[in-house]
Amino acid sequence: MQNHGIKKIVLAYSGGLDTSAIIPWLKENYGGCEVVACVVDIGQDREDLKGVEQKALRSGATECYVVDAREEFISDYVYPVLQTGALYEGSYLLGTSMARPLIAKALVDVANKVGADALCHGATGKGNDQVRFESAWAALAPHLKVVAPWREWDLRSREALLDYLKERDIPTTASLEKIYSRDENAWHISTEGGVLESPWNAPNKDCWVWTVDPKEAPDQAEQVTVTVKQGKVVAVNGETMTPFQCLETLNKIGSKHGIGRIDIVENRLVGIKSRGCYETPGGTIMMAALRGVEQLVLDRDSFKWREQLGLEMSYVVYDGRWFAPLRKSLQASAESLAEEVNGEVVLELYKGQVTALQKKSPNSLYSEEFATFGEDEVYDHSHAGGFIRLFSLSSRIRALNELKK
Repeated sequence: MQNHGIKKIVLAYSGGLDTSAIIPWLKENYGGCEVVACVVDIGQDREDLKGVEQKALRSGATECYVVDAREEFISDYVYPVLQTGALYEGSYLLGTSMARPLIAKALVDVANKVGADALCHGATGKGNDQVRFESAWAALAPHLKVVAPWREWDLRSREALLDYLKERDIPTTASLEKIYSRDENAWHISTEGGVLESPWNAPNKDCWVWTVDPKEAPDQAEQVTVTVKQGKVVAVNGETMTPFQCLETLNKIGSKHGIGRIDIVENRLVGIKSRGCYETPGGTIMMAALRGVEQLVLDRDSFKWREQLGLEMSYVVYDGRWFAPLRKSLQASAESLAEEVNGEVVLELYKGQVTALQKKSPNSLYSEEFATFGEDEVYDHSHAGGFIRLFSLSSRIRALNELKK
């Protein structure tokens, strides 16, 4: 047992195998320090939260705080990112990435409340989450020490963790049969490991948790109406709800139609490629609705700028730079663009696909008078000739120069 000068540690606790082992390990290796468990409820499986306080105390925690952050997660973290249209590497809706800064902030709040001098996470040394947690803590609480057991201990496998808990008579529901690593919150569920570790293996049915196989989804398409105000979803099928309630409703509708499944190999920040199956049914519908209204409202240059904001934001969020000035600057720009992104979209859900069928906005720049292929009285076709001549002027001059050679 070493004396690290740490008396009280707040641990990001889930009740899973890793964090159950971390509590006794911290007490044994950090001078008999107190461990305060902090569970942040961001919409994960309700079963995972049942009895989680007692579980933490049985593992050796002094206290266990359960923070309900479901509404905050969607309204203050998910919705701002949605405004930017961020998709990491073209397809990932950043479900895990957006949750980490909120969890990190909640732990700092608890640490300040209980007078802790250290923070701890259960992220491995191979992943992105260690960067996300520790970057957030550096920005929010640089005076607190950080403990990362996966970078210190010699427990290197699921079997070792199970044996460690068994030796200490600490109960756990984990087993060797649970071969997948999953992360779940209100926005998405991810599945990694098992058969997915070989990209040549197709995912099997066990790799999907929320959504119906699109091939087995209803043969009858379903339509859903989504109302958007300033780039945020505010109502579903005419019923105004909170952001979290909108997402819950769309998750239920989308899941039964197999919406929001992706199977990708992504580039982690630490340089490793990883393969995972992600399910984001409600989020996929929301993204389609927002983009539908944007198509009506944003002019060409604004839309291009929003796309650039989304690309940059995807890396900022993925890399754990939520509390950096860059993220706030990108967000301010996205909020400005979203001021007039108001409207309503009717989407059709059918066997894994989301299609915008109807869209309208009081701020629409679409004009039937100008866009029609029929006869109109508002557009003079002859004006296009002068525009094209000026637009292509540099090409014309370059070609004329070539002719003189």
